[in-house]
Amino acid sequence: MFSKTSLVTVALALLATAVPTVQEEGIRIALPKRSSLTKADGTFDHEKAIIQTYKTINKYRQNLINLEANLGREAFNPGAEIKELAVLPEYLLSKRQSESLTDQNDDTEWTGPVSIGSNGQQFVIDFDTGSSDLWVPNANGCSGCAGKRTYSSSASRTSKKKSGTFSIGYADGSSVSGPIFSDDVTIAGVKSASQTFSAVTTLSSIFNSDPIDGILGLAFPSISELRANPFAQNSYAQGGIPNPVFAFKLASAGSSLFLGGTDTSLYTGSVEYHSVVGNGFWQASGAEALVNGEPVVSGFATIIDSGTTIMYGPPADVEQFYAAIPGSEVYDSDNGLYSFPCDAVPNVAFSWGGKNWAITAENFVLGQADEESCVGALAGQDLGLGNNVWLLGDSFMKNTYTVFDFGQDKVGFATLR
Repeated sequence: MFSKTSLVTVALALLATAVPTVQEEGIRIALPKRSSLTKADGTFDHEKAIIQTYKTINKYRQNLINLEANLGREAFNPGAEIKELAVLPEYLLSKRQSESLTDQNDDTEWTGPVSIGSNGQQFVIDFDTGSSDLWVPNANGCSGCAGKRTYSSSASRTSKKKSGTFSIGYADGSSVSGPIFSDDVTIAGVKSASQTFSAVTTLSSIFNSDPIDGILGLAFPSISELRANPFAQNSYAQGGIPNPVFAFKLASAGSSLFLGGTDTSLYTGSVEYHSVVGNGFWQASGAEALVNGEPVVSGFATIIDSGTTIMYGPPADVEQFYAAIPGSEVYDSDNGLYSFPCDAVPNVAFSWGGKNWAITAENFVLGQADEESCVGALAGQDLGLGNNVWLLGDSFMKNTYTVFDFGQDKVGFATLR
C-alpha cells in the first residue's frame, strides 16, 4: 500500500507509541502512513507496482490452494482456478535481492505491533484482510531473516509445538515456510490465547527490505493453511473483543484499526452493509463500477483486501472500464496497467446497490507516467478468483470507513469524517 494511492506501508504505531483508544467497547490502534507507489517527484514507481501485482497473484494462488484443501473446489467462484506460481522477471528479481535491509520505502502494508508469548516478544506485522494466517520469523535458525525480529518458543512458557508445517510461495521463486506453534498473541491489549501460527525458518527475499516481520490475516478460517481460526475470531470466542467486528480507516493521516466494533468518531451516518459469500474472502456481490457518474461495468463480485493496494479486475472488464475514460491507453499490457491524461482524472466510484462510493483523484492516480499522463489504480489481471470477481485494495478502502463483521458475515462502508 502507498502513501498516495497504492502500495502503502504503514506502521500501526511504533512499538513505544501504540497506545490504544477505547471507544464503544472496542480498541482503536493508530496506523501511521509509511510509503507509496508514487515517487517523491510525483512519478509512478512502475517496478514496485509490478512487485505488488506478483505478490497479489501468489497470495490468492495460496488462498485458493487452502480453500480447496479446507472446503473443496465446490467453494470456488465460477471460473476460478489455481494459477501457476508467478515469478518476477529476472531484471527485477536480481535488483530486489540486492536491496539494503535499511530501505523501508519498499513494499506497502498496513502494519503494527504484535506481542507473542508469555514474555511479550514484539513484532511489526502486516494486517491483511486478504489472508487468514499469522506467521513470524523463527529464532531457532531462519534463512533470509537477517534484521527481522524472531520468535523463540523456548522463551515463552505458553508456547506449544503443533504438528505439520506451513509454506507459501513468493514471487522470487522461494517461499516462507516453517513449523507450527500455538501461543498467546496480543494486539494493543487485545489477547488471543493459544493462537495458531507459524514461526518460519525460511523467508523469501521479497521481504529483504520490507520493514515487516510477518503477516496477520483477518479473513475467514476456510482460507487458512493452518486450518485455524484467525486472530479476530479466536479472540472474540475467548471474550478478548466485545463484538465480532473490526474496522479500518486507511488514509494519508489518522489511519487506524478498530477491534471489537466501530469508531463513530471517524465516520458519519450509518454503515451500508453487504453480505459476503461463504468462501473465505470478504467478498460482496452485485457491484458496479462508474466513470463520471455512468455505470460502465455491472454485476460483479468484489473482494475487499487491506493487504493489496492496486485494484484488480478481469482484463476484459478493465478494458471496458478504461474505454469510458477519454484519452486513456494501455501503459503496461503485461501487468494490465492503464494511463489517462493527468489534467482529466475521471470521477470513479463503486456501488453495491446503495450509495456510490467515490474514489478521490489522489487515490485513483498512482503517479505520473510522463508529463501529461497518469497511471490508474485499477489494473486488468486474472488472479484466478473467477470470471466475475474484482479485488479492491486500499486504493478503494482509503475512501471509506470499512467495517468487517464476521458475526453476520457482512462488509460495510461508511462516509469518513
